[in-house]
Amino acid sequence: MTCVFRGLCAILSCRPARPDVRFRAAPLLALALLALAAALLPLPRATAEPTVNPAVSPAADSTADPAVGPASADGYRVVAVDPDGHGVLLYYQGKQIVIVDGSPRQMGTAHGRLLAGQVRYLVDRVVYGVGAADSLAGGVWFLDTMAQIEKRTAPHVPARYVEEIDALSQAAGVSIRDGRYANFFPERFHCSGVAVRGKASADGSVVHARVLDYMRDIHLQTCAAVQVFLPEGRYAWMSLGYAGFVGTVTAMNEKGLAVGEMGGRGEGDWDGMPMSLLLREVMERASTVEDALEILRQTPRTCEYYYVFSDRGRNLAAVRAVPDELLVLRPGEQHPLLPPVPEDTVFVSGEGRAEVLSERLHRQFGRIDPAAMMEIIKRPVAMSSNLHNAIMQPETLDMWVADAGRTTPACDEPYVRVNLGRLLEFYRRWKTPPGER
Repeated sequence: MTCVFRGLCAILSCRPARPDVRFRAAPLLALALLALAAALLPLPRATAEPTVNPAVSPAADSTADPAVGPASADGYRVVAVDPDGHGVLLYYQGKQIVIVDGSPRQMGTAHGRLLAGQVRYLVDRVVYGVGAADSLAGGVWFLDTMAQIEKRTAPHVPARYVEEIDALSQAAGVSIRDGRYANFFPERFHCSGVAVRGKASADGSVVHARVLDYMRDIHLQTCAAVQVFLPEGRYAWMSLGYAGFVGTVTAMNEKGLAVGEMGGRGEGDWDGMPMSLLLREVMERASTVEDALEILRQTPRTCEYYYVFSDRGRNLAAVRAVPDELLVLRPGEQHPLLPPVPEDTVFVSGEGRAEVLSERLHRQFGRIDPAAMMEIIKRPVAMSSNLHNAIMQPETLDMWVADAGRTTPACDEPYVRVNLGRLLEFYRRWKTPPGER
């Protein structure tokens, strides 16, 4: 069925004989078959039922059930390990966690091996399924647009990220082109973010929320993973991400810097570093909000994006970034496009939702903790397309994560608390030979 789905999508998104002719219509039969194939395309097994990827080694100490090893003292179950020793796939309270380390090639290979089936599913959905639909809706050939994005961003993309994406693609069994396009996808399609501290929060500490409203109906949530990267010579960091995606839109690093992204306009402004890779660069190099802002200023940027940053020093910033301008709003700073912003607070949200967010923040002022924030960002602040949510506390390296269900938005699903410090400790202990622990 996957082959049928890809074939139909390829037919619908293929280049016309005359390159100057825009797509006007598609055969009704092909459209009907495409819809049927998309509906029947099997979903990867839910994270509540972890399985060993046949391309990697199962846990050496697995129980009678070869799919899941025994839980550690922290509750992590080892699902599979990279045979070269550069990654592990864990299962924890209904979430999958993938941890990779080493050089770009080593991290990419481990990532692709550990999540191969989900990587292929995500590529099919994004590059072929959404790509075909976008070609029909916009009248512009999706693969041609992605080729243009790749060409124009190439001078600004560090070679280390291309190497990692290509190694991941090879290990997962997808083409180099498709793997790159799936990672550049956020540049083609453009949520809410808020952080509080001091007088606004219950104990003065930072509480940072990120709401991702994006295409829940194509089931990207079935490929969701908490991803932990330990790159050589750079900061370790954690992303609430997806199989095969090496950039980030929701992340926190070991230094206690957190970020959430919101898409804007400016499609076609692609002469810069792709947003998701730029945020990865921030996570791997910056330790404070001010460091992050300096990287944004120094790096050629694409399109229009909004960010909320926070750090363990209790610094906060809301940012509007376009290729030629960076607007930074500090805690409590008012802007004519936003409803009233409470003291010690920054936020960004869409029209209508922003008013509700503002009202809820004022109502809960001085009492906001992670549990209160989960209530604050429920609908209508989150949209029906709510794909994932994260509540971050940079001072403790805690992140509460929620992914959309099959038919429910993330804000209506239970949250799971993961801690970057404990994950790093677990992984480094797991990597240490038994006699040296």
